[in-house]
Formats: sequence, structure tokens, C-alpha cells
Amino acid sequence: MARKATLQRKTRETNITLTLDFDATGGAINTPVGFFNHMLESFAKHSGWCLTIEAAGDTHVDDHHTVEDVGICLGLALKQAIGEKQGMARFGSATIPMDEALAEAVVDFGGRGYCVVNGLPREGTIGTFAVELTHEFFQALAMSAEMNLHLNVRYGSNRHHIVEAAFKALAHACRQAVMVRAGSSEILSTKGTL
Repeated sequence: MARKATLQRKTRETNITLTLDFDATGGAINTPVGFFNHMLESFAKHSGWCLTIEAAGDTHVDDHHTVEDVGICLGLALKQAIGEKQGMARFGSATIPMDEALAEAVVDFGGRGYCVVNGLPREGTIGTFAVELTHEFFQALAMSAEMNLHLNVRYGSNRHHIVEAAFKALAHACRQAVMVRAGSSEILSTKGTL
């Protein structure tokens, strides 16, 4: 079964088209937020998935709507591409360093959205990107994908390194969680459904 999703979300604030394919690589990221593009490209590379995003937004107001809505779309695409979750590992975790920064992501695609983030900077910018938007992206992604996301930045001083380590950790954790266990079609839950 192909594990992929394509969706479009258009509001008065944003217009986003997104394709996600677990079994392909490549893609292209194009949002009006330069540093965010870099983080999404890093996420795609480290997840090993094909991710194509074309996004326009009201960045003359702020980058918030674009970043949050891309998070919503990516979360919805993850949920759709995962499907019925037969044989899926469900859980994933990764701890990733980037120079002086260390970030850990733990995920559970158990069907309930929850997001806990510790240690991400809440003030300052990276280029023109307001770092508090990183939390908004992770929150929107977790809730839309109906996954638990626990993200802990253990330490770091450079904002760019901290945020990039967090995106890479999330990518590796998600990649692990959506892998199908060899020879299994079982749903990994005592309830029999997720």
C-alpha cells in the first residue's frame, strides 16, 4: 500500500499545497520564510521522505500564519499517509547534536495529539525568523497528526543550532515511528485500534 498524501489548504491568510511520500525521496520546499525553508528541507532529508511544499502567506503581517499552517498541513499529511497503522512501529525517539546544542524528540502516533516542548528559545530571531514560531510549528504539527510529541532541548547557546537539532531529532523520531515492522500487520495497541 502506498503511504503518501497530497493536500491543499487555502484560507484568507495562507495557501498551501503539500505532498508527503514515505517511500520516495526528494521534493522541493518553497515558503516565503527563508530559515523555515531550511528547517523543512532538513526535516525532509533526515526523515528520508519526499516532501514537497508550496506555500504562500500573509508575511507582510507576520510569518506566524504561514509557519503554523504548514505545521497543520504536514500533520494532516502524516496522519493521512500513515493510514490504519497496521504493522507500524508507532513510537520513535532520537537525540541529535549540532555543535554545542543537543535536542531529543520522542513521538507516539497513538491517535491523540499532545505537545510538550522544553528548552527551545522563545526570544530572538534567526535571520528574520522569530524563534517563538518554532514552538507554534511543533504544536500545530503534533495536534494535526494526532501524535504525542515530547521535545527537549538539553542544552545549547546558538539559536540556529538549537532549532536545527530539534527539527533533525523530530525527523529521525518520526522516521522510526512510521516504519513497518517486518512481517507484521498488527496494530500496536492493547485496544486493537489507534
